[in-house]
Formats: sequence, structure tokens, C-alpha cells
Amino acid sequence: MAKDNISIKGARSHNLKGVDLTIPRDQLIVFTGLSGSGKSSLAFDTIYAEGQRRYVESLSSYARQFLGQMDKPDVDSIEGLSPAISIDQKTTSQNPRSTVGTVTEIYDYLRLLFARVGVPYCPNHNIPITSQSVQQMIDQLMSYPERTRLQILAPLEAERKGTHVKVFEDLKKKGFVRVRVDGEIRDLSEDIALEKNKKHTIEVVIDRVIIKEGVESRLSGSLETGLEQSGGRVLIDVIDGDEVLFNQHHACPYCGFSVDELEPRLFSFNNPSGACPTCDGIGSKLETDEELVIPNESLTLRQHAILPWMPTSSDYYPQLLEAACEHFGIDMDVPFEQLSKQDKKILLHGNRKERIYFRHENEFGNVRERKIYFEGVLKNISRRYYSTSSDYTREQMEQFMVRKACQACQGHRLKDEALSVLLNGKHIGEVTDLSIDGAKGYMDTLDLSEKEMQIARLIIQEINNRLGFLSNVGIDYLTLSRTAGTLSGGEAQRIRLATQIGSALMGVLYILDEPSIGLHQRDNMRLIRTLENMRDLGNTVIVVEHDEDTMLAADHIVDIGPGAGVNGGHITAEGSPETISDQPESLTGEYLSGKKFIPLPHRRRPATQRKLTVTGANANNLQNIDVDIPLGVFNVITGVSGSGKSTLINDILRKSLSQKLHRAKEKPAKHKEIKGIDELDFVVNIDQSPIGRTPRSNPATYTGVFDYIREVFAMTNEAKVRGYKKGRFSFNVKGGRCETCRGDGIIKIEMHFLPDVYVECEECGGKRYNRETLDIRYKGKDIAEVLAMTVDEGVDFFENIPRIKRKLQTLKDVGLGYIKLGQQATTLSGGEAQRVKLASQLHRRTTGRSLYILDEPTTGLHMDDIRRLLQVLQRLVDNGDTVIVIEHNLDVIKTVDHIIDLGPEGGDGGGEIVATGSPETVAEAKHSYTARYLKPILEREEQRMEALEKDEAVVK
Repeated sequence: MAKDNISIKGARSHNLKGVDLTIPRDQLIVFTGLSGSGKSSLAFDTIYAEGQRRYVESLSSYARQFLGQMDKPDVDSIEGLSPAISIDQKTTSQNPRSTVGTVTEIYDYLRLLFARVGVPYCPNHNIPITSQSVQQMIDQLMSYPERTRLQILAPLEAERKGTHVKVFEDLKKKGFVRVRVDGEIRDLSEDIALEKNKKHTIEVVIDRVIIKEGVESRLSGSLETGLEQSGGRVLIDVIDGDEVLFNQHHACPYCGFSVDELEPRLFSFNNPSGACPTCDGIGSKLETDEELVIPNESLTLRQHAILPWMPTSSDYYPQLLEAACEHFGIDMDVPFEQLSKQDKKILLHGNRKERIYFRHENEFGNVRERKIYFEGVLKNISRRYYSTSSDYTREQMEQFMVRKACQACQGHRLKDEALSVLLNGKHIGEVTDLSIDGAKGYMDTLDLSEKEMQIARLIIQEINNRLGFLSNVGIDYLTLSRTAGTLSGGEAQRIRLATQIGSALMGVLYILDEPSIGLHQRDNMRLIRTLENMRDLGNTVIVVEHDEDTMLAADHIVDIGPGAGVNGGHITAEGSPETISDQPESLTGEYLSGKKFIPLPHRRRPATQRKLTVTGANANNLQNIDVDIPLGVFNVITGVSGSGKSTLINDILRKSLSQKLHRAKEKPAKHKEIKGIDELDFVVNIDQSPIGRTPRSNPATYTGVFDYIREVFAMTNEAKVRGYKKGRFSFNVKGGRCETCRGDGIIKIEMHFLPDVYVECEECGGKRYNRETLDIRYKGKDIAEVLAMTVDEGVDFFENIPRIKRKLQTLKDVGLGYIKLGQQATTLSGGEAQRVKLASQLHRRTTGRSLYILDEPTTGLHMDDIRRLLQVLQRLVDNGDTVIVIEHNLDVIKTVDHIIDLGPEGGDGGGEIVATGSPETVAEAKHSYTARYLKPILEREEQRMEALEKDEAVVK
């Protein structure tokens, strides 16, 4: 059995009910079931955790302390395990230096390619940089004014760790007297002790020369000596001037622009050798934005048009502003827009020519007289941000700043020397700005000589392989320079998937978490073929997935349920897709067989005169488009991955509405204007981010129902007698909580080489409250027992308290009846967190002027969960509100009122409106990929509806 199968016995992680399961090895296996049924608990918290733990335990205790410890899953035994690799949806890295190119290692190969066959060009004369002879160096030095003093140095070590004792000894033997170490001149006769673990730069002083007639011969000898010592380079330190680097190998004969010997590190923005000195290799800088500083130019200075300089208790800026206006003759009672250009320039950028005097009174009433140059508000904010060490001050300043591309490197992150090296007319920054697809085309058209091809053949092969893998998993629209932190969970997961394909390992157990997320149907089959290729190499591939096409392509399906949360944790069915479809106890099988399905709405809501109009949308890849979004209907934004959906809705529409309606500080992406905002009074963004980042947050606290529950306990007779207020029933503050565990219910015990152990608090027994608080009961239950209830139980328990029941009912309506009221927010999935947010909005009294924005709400949801989610969204629209959903799922797309399809391709080939209208209208669009997959779905659903109507007629 262990040879051909993976055998699991007694799996009890989270809600699993002692699961016994045998799954075949070297096959494509799909774990499916309702959201919260236990799929991830079985796949990741049991199978992967045990495989990883066994591998780590095989290492030495020294190595284990660096890798961290995996908790032993709650399972009796697992046999037949291979080394396990998890590919989940966590974003690759939040480090701004991490890009698609670095994560996939394509950038490392590009650096090597440019270092070996790239040609440096002079940026001033646009000619290839050739080697510089000694005579050319002398001619350039003799062009300096007479009596110019020079110091000739030979670079020996650049930013290298070590004590470099042997370097100094060799120089002494050769008769040299001085060296420059880390910018400081040192005498070789003294004992030079350098720190071993720090990087050091060492240059030997060859000669000191004064430019005058007849000095050419001395210069020639000194330069030749320097070039000999450093392998072809010499550094000229012009006293009271700049430093000039001469290179025998690469330097412009006209202007002297020179490049060191081409090495891969020159092209690394994570290395001082290559990073742009202005932005330190980040490619962008935070800069003060005038629109955020002065959001309303119709206000006067006295009405606080300059937002950051509004009066606060401890800030002297309003006093400074008043003194500056008096000094420069600026009228504080004139609207900012009517001030002269000169006055605006002084206010924004300052005046460094004249000092102003003003008396400053601080919050304690102390008066000080100041005499300063007036710094404008833009410069002031920037200076304060980059000079302060206070996180609070930085946070305050960031409200008025936006991240812009670095002007020095144009966002390419590298210094001029690296960007001067071209290959086929492009520097490395321009190559990384190409999409995956564009980079493939660039590599295919490289024009190299026979010798260059001999050098670059293997490098090009590696780059092409990796680009091909990325294209196969449906992300060919991404650019190699895209920052990893901006990727969606699905994109990050597919990048890691492509990396694993490139490793071509055999005998590995791969576990993936919904790889189809964010993927258009057009690209889904490519992803499935990729998973099949991984299986065919001899690997076991387990996929947690709800996508119908992936399930139908699987060799084996494991359906977990029957319900979610406490109602899940059982294996309801397993076998081939055909076997699952024939099992009536399997909810997934019911949908696969077509016995259950999400029906089409009885009617589409017609578009009214009310609408939002976005004009001139031109951010990222959007092609200066105008978009009409009807209000009061259910809208969906579709299109292939990378077509511009998120840019249009999240970066332009949502940020603009938040700024206008809620005074948010976020700056929307580039567009002309949005008409129709006066039709709305509220915008709600419901994403899948956690509802809380600590275990103290839970569904009851997030929805606000916990406040009402605490009031109920405070109103009991016993609580009144004891004088307990509702704060007594909070586990976040002193008084009612258990002080031993501070309201956590558990105590962490550090175990050093072993995993940390969390034990239940002995004082409160994990209930989080002290005994006096738990003495208070309502209907026989204490506050801890109420928090341990499921939502379903809570609806019945608080049946006679309408405001509590109403809030809990909305949680039940969105399919979360199984979660506990006090369940830690950190244990909720992204889909569960999104539905908690949706539920918190449902019990609001609506005015019909609210807009709800959801980005791929079906992530993590089973087909039956999607059915219930759609019922809730349709309810919102029935109330007169507007819903906009960014989605690829055809079950959602077929049920909406209005579609806006972007494309036709992703990346540079997208950003245009391909089709708009009802699903039936869009299904007929000739150039729409969405239409290609939507049309057969609509035809199938219409046939199903007709069949149902006939059956109903027969019954009648």
C-alpha cells in the first residue's frame, strides 16, 4: 500500500472527524467541498505538515533552528508520503526589491547575458565604448587648468569583506607608501587593522601630480604603473573636484564616460555596484503630491487650504505660514487658485534667498523667536519624512505623498553605467519592462555573432525555458519588472508553480491551493495541462479546487463535507469524476452531474438613466477608455487576466469614490473625470483581507453584535446587583477578563529547538474570563458559552432580541451558520472573511444609493456557496443599491444584469472595451474570449430551465 498509495488514518486537525483516507500516488487528485468543510485542514495542515515535518526532523538540530519547527498534525498515522512542497496563495514577498524577474531567477540569467555579450554605449555620444589608451588618458588630464592637483590611485578591492592583510604586505614589498582605505588616506608603515566582517574599498596611491608643462612623461609612467596594479583601471582624484575613473577596456574617447569591466553585479539593483544611487535600487521614491496637500483650491489660506498646516495643539506651522504671508505680501483671504504663480511657488517650494522672522508659541505657552529660510510645504513634508526617525511622523507625512518613478533611473532601478549597456538596442531595464510574452519575442530575435552565440547559448536556453513555463500557467501578461508585492495570490501561486515545473523533479508530493484563482476560462486549460505534465513526470499532485474543469480533468476526487465547520470533516465521496457524479450523497457530484445548478434569473434588470461614467481612463494598460456603469443593477467586469479590470475598478473608480464620498487620502490612478458621483452617498469595498490580524478579533466583534450581547449580560439582575457594566464582559480590558492569560484563553510556552507549545490557561480553562464574570448567566449560559456557539445556535438563542438576531441572521444568510461567534479571525479563510464583511453590510438600512465593489468573491467558494452568495448580492440590488463584481466565474457572469468585458488580451494587448451589455448581448460578441465560453453556458442553462418547466407542467 505504501508503494502505490498514501494512507491516512485518524486525521483530526481542526474540524476533521478522525478521517481515514487512501489516495493513489502519481495522480492528479482534487480535494473539494463546501468552504470550511475541512479541505485545507486535510491537504495542508495534515498531509503537507507531516511530510514537511519528517523532512525537517531528518536534519541536524543546528539546521532545524534556522528552518523553524512544524507542528505534528493531529493524525494517527500517514504512510506512503513523499517529500512535500506546498504552493499556496500567499504573496511571494512584500519586499519592494523583489520582482517577477528575481523570483523566477530570469533576472539572474539576464544579468549574466548582458555582462557577457552586452555592449556598453556612451549615453552622451551614443557610440560603443572602446578601450582607452594611456595617451588618451594623458590628453584628457592635460586638458585640466594649469596647477590642478591630481592624486593617481589604483583600485585594488571594491566593497569586499576581510582584513586584507596580504594586500597591504604585497604593496609594502613593491615599495608603495600610501593607500586609501574606505576613503581615508593611510600610511603603509602603520598597522592597518580592518574589521573582518565589514566591506572595505582599497586603492593604492601611485603618485601626486600638479598639471603643468612637461609633466606628460611623469603622468605616463604613473598611469602605466596604476593600470598594471589594478588590471587596467586607474582612479584620478582631482583635489577639490570630482573623481574620474579611467579604464583601459571601456571608455568613451570623447567625453571620458567609462564603464568598469562588465560583471553580473553591475546589473543588480540589490548591489551597490549597480543600484541607482538616487532611489537605492527601489525604482521609485515617495514624493509630496500637490493635489493631496491642497485638495480644494477654492479655499483661502485662512480657511486652511494647505491641509498639512492646519492648526494642531503642538504645531507651529500655522504661525510660520502667517509670518511668511506677511513677509512676502501674500493675501491669506484670497482663494488659493487666485494667487499669483510667484505666490504659489513660494508657498509650495519656499524661498531660500530671504530669511523671515516670527514669534512661535508652543503648546505650553512658551514663546520663541525664530529666524529661518522659509521652506515651502512640499519641501517641508519631504524633508521631514526622510529626516525623522519617528514612525508616527512618517505615517502622518505619508498621507500627503505618493510613490513616483525615480527621475534619475526612470524607474529602472540601476545606475547609468548599467543602463548604458545595450543588447539588440535595449538595456536590461527595457527588457524587464517587457511582458513575459514580449520577452519571449525579444529573446527569439536576438542577433548575435557566432562567438557571442557560443557564449550565450546556455543562458538563452535557460531564460526561454522559464519564460515558456510562465506562459503555460497563464501569466504571460506580467512584466519581469513587476514588484512581487503587487501580485494577487493566484498570480504569485502560478509563478511558484512555474518555478517548480522548471526544476523537473520526480517523486514529489505537490499540494496546491486553488491555482485557477484569477484565471480566465481561456487560460484554464493551459493550467490544467501544466498540472498534468507535473503528474506525468512522476509526481503526486493534490489540488484544493472548486473549478469544474479541473475536477473533470482529475484522476481522483475527494469530496469533503457534508456541511461546513462543525458539520464538515467527513469524506462524503471519493473516486473518479464519473463515480462522484453518480453518488447522491455528494453535493459536488450533484453539481457535476447537473442535477443541481445555479439557475439564470427570471429577468434581467434594465439599465436606467442613472449611471457612473469614467472618462479618459489611462492608467497602466488602459487605452484612454470611457466606461458607462449603470446604477441600480448587478454589474460584472470580465476579461482575460491582465486586461485592466482591477486598474479600472480598484485603482480608478473605488479610490475616486472613496476620495470624494469619504475623504480618503488614496490617490486614484490616471483618468480625466468620473460623472454621476452625486447619485451615490456610500461606497463599500468588500475584499478578502482578514477581518482582524490578531486572535482577539472575531465575527462577533467585527459585525458589532458582541456589543449588543455584552449589553444583554449587563442588563441581567445579577450584573446590576454587582454593578457590572458592559465593559466587564470584554476580554480585551482589565476587569472581567482572566489576567493570567490576559483574555487569550491560552498561554504560549517557548520550547527553543521544539515547536512552541500553546496550553489552555489553567486559571480560566480557556474561557478567557475570570470566575466572577462567568457567574453572570443569561438563559442559563455564561458569556464564554455564548461565544462558543455557532451562528445557527445563536440565531435560536437570541430569537427574542431582534437587533442581535438580525445581525446573526445575515451571517447565516451568507452561508456562515457553521462558524462560531468567538472564532479567531486569523482562522477564517479569505472567502469566509469576505462573507463576514458582506454580512456586516447587509443589516444596514439602505438608501438605494450605495455601491458595493467585490473583487473575485467566489475565491474559495464551492458551487453551492456561490449560489447562496449570489442570492445575497441579488438582494442588495433588489434594495436599489449597485453591485460591481470583478469575476471570471461563469456561474456569476451568467446571472448578472450588465457585463463590461475588457481585453482583448492581457498586458499591452488589453485595456480596451471589447463588449458591454446583458450576458445574452455579450455572448454574441465576435472578438470576446468571454463570449466564447459564455454562449454555450447560456444555451445549456436555457435547456435546463425548459426541461424544468416541462417537468413542472407534467406534475401539475
